[in-house]
Amino acid sequence: MLYTPPPIDPKAPPVRINLLSDTQTKPTAAMREAMARAEVGDEQVGDDPTVNALCERVADLLGKEAAVYMPSGTMCNVTATLVHCRPGDEILAHETAHIIAREGGAHAAIGGFQVTQLKGADGQFTPETFRNALHPRTRYQAAQTVVSVEQTANIGGGTIWKKAALDEIVAIAKQHGLVTHMDGARLLNATVASGISPRDMTAGWDSAWIDFSKGLGAPIGGVLAGSRAFIDAVWQWKQRLGGSMRQAGICAAACIYALDHHVERLADDHANARALARGLSQIAGVEVQEPETNLVFFKPDGAGVPGDKMVAALRQRGVTLAMMDGRIRACTHLDVNAGQVEEMIGYVREIVRGA
Repeated sequence: MLYTPPPIDPKAPPVRINLLSDTQTKPTAAMREAMARAEVGDEQVGDDPTVNALCERVADLLGKEAAVYMPSGTMCNVTATLVHCRPGDEILAHETAHIIAREGGAHAAIGGFQVTQLKGADGQFTPETFRNALHPRTRYQAAQTVVSVEQTANIGGGTIWKKAALDEIVAIAKQHGLVTHMDGARLLNATVASGISPRDMTAGWDSAWIDFSKGLGAPIGGVLAGSRAFIDAVWQWKQRLGGSMRQAGICAAACIYALDHHVERLADDHANARALARGLSQIAGVEVQEPETNLVFFKPDGAGVPGDKMVAALRQRGVTLAMMDGRIRACTHLDVNAGQVEEMIGYVREIVRGA
């Protein structure tokens, strides 16, 4: 099988420390209780009060006119570009952006869009790189319609786009008639770490969204925000793609709970990531990128253990991580505590010693 997720290996030890992704979080008991109490209706016809409350709250949080609840962050990105672009249009994004690396070619397959890959360190392109990639509008080239950034930059190491750079990109885009889109998969990680409000961070961006199924700990969903006209057009694509739901308030209640209880605690994940990076960097031969948020990228090759071998050895000890862009990615989150971080560091030391 090429595309179906493989079955779980029944011989593998149980996972005790899950650093694979912040998507691995489980709803807390209190979140489950909020879900059970949720008032629901038919989301598809607009009468689910909990979904409506969530959308109003996120629109206000991001300083936008309206918002829509989606089953996934990928659908937020795909429907946004389907509204912003026409077939044959060009999107500009960093070469490691989620819309290029992790969405199955949806923007080309469904929309007929091409994505120009901009280079830059740590998952970010500079405003000057963006400016240099622009060309005059001509019938000989694709119309450049959208510039997209991913906050935080996942494969770049969970790095935070600086407010000044975001503002400059917006200014260049408006000068040249482009629409701006922010993939906000870990947007609140960036705002908590930087102290900049979500409204300020997304100011000037025509569309932006928040993922609730990562560090915020909800089981499902993202909320995409923008102008009323934009969200109205997104609804047509939401319907076409099967994203219109029924009693979705059960899931929306988890998102509201997360906004109330799981935002400020993202700082704990960042602290655990720093502790993990600090411990790993003290192991001779292990190369570690200093984390800005909750993602820790490292390479143990210099210690005599290739990354894939390290991942396999840790899995046999009940620790799960991911190989990404040639490095190991460890992701701290709601279900990883400081003690588990120290335990993970100890296992890496043990594996390196035995190499």
